[in-house]
Amino acid sequence: MTETAETVRTDLTAPASTAPTPIAPGAPMPHRKVIRGWLIPLVTRVTLYPILLLIFDYALLLAALAGTVYFGHWAAKLACGLAAGFMIGRIFIIGHDACHQSLTPHRGLNKWLGRIAFLPSLTPYSLWDVGHNVVHHGYTNLKGVDFVWAPLTKAEYEAMPPLKRWLDRVYRSGWAPGVYYMIEIWWNKMFYPNKKNMPTRRPSFIWDNVLVSVYGVAWIAGLWALAGATGQSAALLLVMGFVVPFLFWCAMIGFVVYVHHTHTSVSWHAERVAWGRAQPFVSTTVHLTFPARIGALMHHIMEHTAHHVDMSVPLYRLKTAQKKLEELLPGRIIIQNFSWRWYFDTARRCKLYDFAAGCWTDYKGRPTSIAAA
Repeated sequence: MTETAETVRTDLTAPASTAPTPIAPGAPMPHRKVIRGWLIPLVTRVTLYPILLLIFDYALLLAALAGTVYFGHWAAKLACGLAAGFMIGRIFIIGHDACHQSLTPHRGLNKWLGRIAFLPSLTPYSLWDVGHNVVHHGYTNLKGVDFVWAPLTKAEYEAMPPLKRWLDRVYRSGWAPGVYYMIEIWWNKMFYPNKKNMPTRRPSFIWDNVLVSVYGVAWIAGLWALAGATGQSAALLLVMGFVVPFLFWCAMIGFVVYVHHTHTSVSWHAERVAWGRAQPFVSTTVHLTFPARIGALMHHIMEHTAHHVDMSVPLYRLKTAQKKLEELLPGRIIIQNFSWRWYFDTARRCKLYDFAAGCWTDYKGRPTSIAAA
């Protein structure tokens, strides 16, 4: 059936089916299949809308990068470089959905849209698929399996050499989520990872790395050529048009992933049975809310509980899905209004984790959150 703009518009705004009765806070948590059943009306995907969204975001990215070349003053170049970094983040979120096969109804198209959307962030599609879809979503907050922002115990921290202890303090200071992502996730796990960091070896891992490498080289070469053609400093243009956008992107994704799963009310688990009983698809994620539609500017990636409950819900339906879950599971979902005070207080409290007590601690092992029941 051919999609028209009106078809897409109607589909995106169509109301969901009648909701079941909300689950009382003290009642047993329904099985995940039941909860996912509530979201069935919201997993319908369309084709035209996300393609137009990707084209629109790419156009904004190219406009921001063009600004780093066009404007003469370093401050204007910097502003454009930061804007380009934000657009890389927006485009990546579209690729993230495509990698989950939730962007369009077409599996092959999703794979190519995902690879195209991952190019500006230099993210190899197949490696992100394994690390994020299989490991992180399959075992969210299970110690020893999920590696994303996994907290150390006091014993593990004290057993590390001084340099690594210092680096962990930097990562969890609140000031350097981008450093964590760039080193621990992108460099160690994504960009030509060694056998220690990625024991599984697949041809697709190499080819996807080659693809993003070619894109990165072309990006740098293009800026270098434009610097020569316009009589500008090549070093300045490379910093503003490549380094700044990439560093902003790393800071953005590092921050987003950190606040999704780090909160004094979020638990980690070292034992698989207890982890399974805790319904981790609900209890290990945070819905972070922002004023002024900032969440919408980030393609609703902050409606994260709905995404973990059912990865097939597309980004253009996450807001509705999250609202439905919060109505049907009152008191079960962690909802946090964002503020910098809350963020740095969380960074101060969530340093290490006491798995026996089920609580966060500081670096001296003193509890900083209420122990899990």
